[in-house]
Order: sequence, then C-alpha cells, then structure tokens
Amino acid sequence: MDFEKARFNMVEQQIRPWDVLDFDVLDALAEIPRELFVDEDLQGLAYADMALPLANGHKMLEPKVVARLAQGLKLTKNDTVLEIGTGSGYATALLAKLAGRVVSDDIDAEQQKRAKAVLDGLGLDNIDYVQNNGLTELSAGASFDAVYVGGAVNLVPEVLKEQLKDGGRMVVIVGRRPVQRALLITRKGDVFEEKVLFDTLVAHLDDKDADPFGGFQF
Repeated sequence: MDFEKARFNMVEQQIRPWDVLDFDVLDALAEIPRELFVDEDLQGLAYADMALPLANGHKMLEPKVVARLAQGLKLTKNDTVLEIGTGSGYATALLAKLAGRVVSDDIDAEQQKRAKAVLDGLGLDNIDYVQNNGLTELSAGASFDAVYVGGAVNLVPEVLKEQLKDGGRMVVIVGRRPVQRALLITRKGDVFEEKVLFDTLVAHLDDKDADPFGGFQF
C-alpha cells in the first residue's frame, strides 16, 4: 500500500473538509506515519475515516476528530500540554509536533509502552510519560498551557481545570449519545469560559464495557 499517498488523501479528503485549516496542524498530519500506530494487520485501514481497535481492546479516534481537537488548542512551541490518555500515541505525536513539551498520562502501562516505542522511533523526544488516571489524579508538573482529553466524559473533571494556567486552554468531549459536544475551555483567572467546537459521538474514557463504541479513543 502507498501510505504516503493515503496520508495525503486523508489530509485533503477528510481533514480539510472538516474545517481543519491550520497550516501547522495540516503539515504535522502530513508527516506522521499513522500506519505505525495501528496493529500490523490493520495498517491498510490506517488512514480510513473510522475508529480502529488497539491491542488492549480500546480504540483510536478518527483522524479528523484528533485534528479538530488539536487545532482548537492553538498550540505553539512555547506551550506545555497535558494529554489524558496516551492510547495509540498518534495524538501524542501530533501534540509533540505542535507544542514544546507534552506530558502524556495513561492508566495502561503496556499500551503506553507500545506507544512510546513508536514515538521514540520517530525521534519525538519532547514527551514525558506518566502512568496514572489523569481524570482523577494530578499529573507531573504544577500547571499546563493546554490540556487535551481525547475521549468523552460526563462532566469536565475539576482536577484538569485546576491544572490549567491562567489563559490556558483545554479540549474535551462531554456528554453521552445521541449527541456529545467537543468543548474548548479557556481559563481566565477563576473563570472558565466554554465554547462548543463541534458535535460528535465517541466512546467514554472510563466505561468501555458499557458502551458499544468501547474504550479510550486516541
């Protein structure tokens, strides 16, 4: 399979039409070999507009949703971003190309180890890996310029709001079917402003057994 052509088609046919127009995001997506983040027998679907299963039973989110969330953060090389859920490592790679530093949390040590091996192979060395439940526990580092939560939650965790710097941004998908909303939350002092980025439908981070969409989606 011509992965380079498939990657180009993904960007032009899936990502751009979904209102992802930030040149830095588009350039990063054009560079990241998504096929390396999926199981070998699924590499032919690496650039399809669909969620793909991971070895631990969880799933990768569709590329266009990852791209739209990342675009919402407006990351720069001066930013340190907290990622909740390393998952496949694909979103981690995108964040690492856009930000100065990424702190990536995951509760699954084995899955995080698999992702780290791919990310290390790509030379992405501005990532710190933490094993914990980032939805309930403080991560390494006192505060962050941005927080990326790549799956759905019922409510925005207060622990994540607390870790945002003044002026910091967070993207998170909130709610349950039939409609979930991807939110951009911006901290201004003690006030957290919310803006709806788009509607979607993805799995919850903490109850894959109860949701037919199942599991983390990163």
